[in-house]
Amino acid sequence: MKTPLFTALVNHAKENPYSFHVPGHHNGDVFFDEGKSLFNSILQIDLTELTGLDDLHEPSGVIKEAQDLTAEFYGSKESFFLVNGSTVGNLAMILSVCQPGDLLLVQRNCHKSVFHAIELAGARPVFLTPEIDDEMAVPTRILQQTVKEAVSKYPTAKGIMLTYPNYYGHAADLKPIVAEAHKHHMPVLVDEAHGAHFVLGRPFPKSALEAGADAVVQSAHKTLPAMTMGSFLHLNSRRIDRDRLVHYLTVLQSSSPSYPIMASLDLARAYAEHLLKTNKMERAEKEITAMKEQFLNIAGVEIAEPADPLIWQDPLKVCVRSKQGHSGYELKNIFEQNGVHPELADERQVLFILPLEGKRSLDPETIRRIGKEIESGSPGIHSQAPIGEPVEKITTLPYEKSTLSSFKTESVPFCEAAGRVSAEQVIPYPPGIPLIMEGERVKQESISRLSRLIDLHVHIQGSSHLKQKQLTVYIEEEKS
Repeated sequence: MKTPLFTALVNHAKENPYSFHVPGHHNGDVFFDEGKSLFNSILQIDLTELTGLDDLHEPSGVIKEAQDLTAEFYGSKESFFLVNGSTVGNLAMILSVCQPGDLLLVQRNCHKSVFHAIELAGARPVFLTPEIDDEMAVPTRILQQTVKEAVSKYPTAKGIMLTYPNYYGHAADLKPIVAEAHKHHMPVLVDEAHGAHFVLGRPFPKSALEAGADAVVQSAHKTLPAMTMGSFLHLNSRRIDRDRLVHYLTVLQSSSPSYPIMASLDLARAYAEHLLKTNKMERAEKEITAMKEQFLNIAGVEIAEPADPLIWQDPLKVCVRSKQGHSGYELKNIFEQNGVHPELADERQVLFILPLEGKRSLDPETIRRIGKEIESGSPGIHSQAPIGEPVEKITTLPYEKSTLSSFKTESVPFCEAAGRVSAEQVIPYPPGIPLIMEGERVKQESISRLSRLIDLHVHIQGSSHLKQKQLTVYIEEEKS
C-alpha cells in the first residue's frame, strides 16, 4: 500500500540531516534524557514544512497525494487530514453552511463540539430528539418522520447535523433521512467519529458516505490505528461550499500541524486498505468475535445489545452489564482495578471498544479474578429512572443568544432548577454529549439524572457549583 507522506518522512530521516529549523528538539538531538528512549524514533519524523514535505494548508505534494488516496479509498469527492480531531471537522462543517441567525436541524445527542460550532456560527439550533432504546436506555437514532416534520416546519434551515453511529456503535439506515433532506436541498452533515472503519464493509454498518451524506467527519484515532487527534473530513457533494470549508479548516487548525499525526492518518488508511485488498477481513471478524466471547466467560456479567430491530450494532463496541446489580460505574471500577480499561461507563453498563485485530487477549486468571469480584461484591443501591420516550421530538431554545447575554445569572439548588433556563453546559465526560445545554429550559428528568450522576462521582464538565448540587441559571426578565 502506498504511504506517500509517511514514506517521505522516513526517507528524510534516513538522510540524517542537520536540523536548523523548528521544532526545538531538532530531530531528537535536544531532548530530556529521561524521555528520549521512548520518544526518539517519533522525533525523527516530527518535522515541519520542509522542502519535499508539503504543507497541510496548501497541499500540492505528498500530503495531497495521501489525502487523494484517502478520498479514493472512502469514495468521497475530496478528503482532508485533521490534526485537531473530529472536533475541528464539526466546527468547519457547520461554519461552512451557517451564517449568523441561520437555522440548523441538529440531532439532540450530538457531541459538544457540534453545539460549540453552532455558537461560533451564531446559528439557531432546532433539536431533533432521538429514540431511546428500551434495553440500553441510551439515545440512538432519529426517525425519518421526525426529520420530515422538522423540514416541513423549518424549510429555511441550512442543513441537518446528525451523529452516526452513536457512541455505543448503534447505527440505522441513513438513506431515507438523507433523501428527505436532499429533496428540500438541505445538505446532510454527519459526525461519524466512531465509524472510520465502516468502509471495510460487513460485518460493520454501512458508512454515512455510502448513504449519500454531503460531508462526513471520522475520528480515525478511535477505531483505526491512528494517533490521537488524527481524523478525516470527507467532502461528498457540491451542496457544501468547498472553498468556505477549506477556509475554516485553515482558520481553525494549527499553522504548525503535527507531521506524526498526519503520517499516522496516511498509515491508518493504508492499514484499512490492506485488510480489504488482502482478504483479511474474514480473519479479523473471527478475532473480534473471539474477543467478545472473552467477556461472556466472565462470571456475573452479560452483554447488553439494543432492543430496536432496526439498529445495526457495530461489533467493535461491546457493552457489559452486571447480573448482580452493580452500576456501570462500579463495574468499570472492578475492571480497572484488574488492569482492564474500558472506554466509558453509564448507570447501567460498561462500554468496551475492541481492536480490529485482537493482539492481546484477556488471560484466564484475569477473567477469573474479575468474575469472582463481581459475584462476591456488594453493589451499592442505585435508583434508575424509568425509560420514557420524550414527548417533544422537535424543540428550539426559548431565547436567542443575544437576548440571553442581557440576562443576569444565579446559582440555584437542583430542586429549584427545573423550568429555569440553564446558563451553563453540563456534560458527562465521556461521552461528551451535553445533558443540559446553555440556553435550554431545564427538565426535571435531567436534574434527577444529574443528581444521580453526582452521587455516583461521575466526571462532569460544568461549573464548580454542580458538586454542591447547584445549577447556574439565567434570571429571566419576568423574574428579575
